[in-house]
Amino acid sequence: MGKKKKKKQSHLVSNIVLTISIAVFIVAAFQLFRIGKGYQDGRKDYKEIQELAVEKKKDKKSGEDQFVVDFQKLTDKNPDVIGWIRFDPEPSVINYPIVQGKDNEEYLHKTFTKNENGLGAIFLNVDNSSNFADKHSVIYGHRMKDGSMFRHLQDYEKKSFWKKNPHFYIYTPNGRVITYRVYSAGEVLETSDIYKTDFMDGKAYEGFIDQTRKDSIYETGVKVRTADKVVTLSTCTRSSDNHRFVVHGVKEKEEVIEE
Repeated sequence: MGKKKKKKQSHLVSNIVLTISIAVFIVAAFQLFRIGKGYQDGRKDYKEIQELAVEKKKDKKSGEDQFVVDFQKLTDKNPDVIGWIRFDPEPSVINYPIVQGKDNEEYLHKTFTKNENGLGAIFLNVDNSSNFADKHSVIYGHRMKDGSMFRHLQDYEKKSFWKKNPHFYIYTPNGRVITYRVYSAGEVLETSDIYKTDFMDGKAYEGFIDQTRKDSIYETGVKVRTADKVVTLSTCTRSSDNHRFVVHGVKEKEEVIEE
């Protein structure tokens, strides 16, 4: 009787373990499905926005293709839109509208069309001027595992990549395209002073510029003066939740797109 009882108990334990294992597997599979669907839905959302608002037109003077954003169509979808960011030639995946919410939390888990999604949106720091007139503006975006949003900012870890892709561009609703030249790229703490957007005087701003250079993984040789304007692109890192990867660009030129 003792042996039968032990065998029965052993069989019961095995069944319990098997049941728990199956339950864990089902939960894990559901989580993977949900994550995958989230990526898929988010990518679809942004692809539709690109198809709706972006087109290439021939420049009347040069005859070359011109990247044009229809901000009226974007505003109809979301009045929080304040710009569009793109890299050319790479990382070409970074090609998104920029929003500015009521705070820096609003678009962490909302897409441009305000759908709840882990991709979030590319958004300008709430304390910055929406027309990029500040000495220093900060733009945030998630580092997504599927390669979307600001994931490929970390391509700038390699100087060879920077040499081939030194610029990014911001388009504004009033028809401007602003060219920024990347002068620094590196990893910082989320509490770093490089996130400051308000400076008491030129000396304080110069200190900010010096710090961004010190944080850079490599020297670019790009000159940045206290009269210049800087945009910082910020995303998460592989290192820890307390670190961020940042790419700093200095304003090189500004043009008005002629329709």
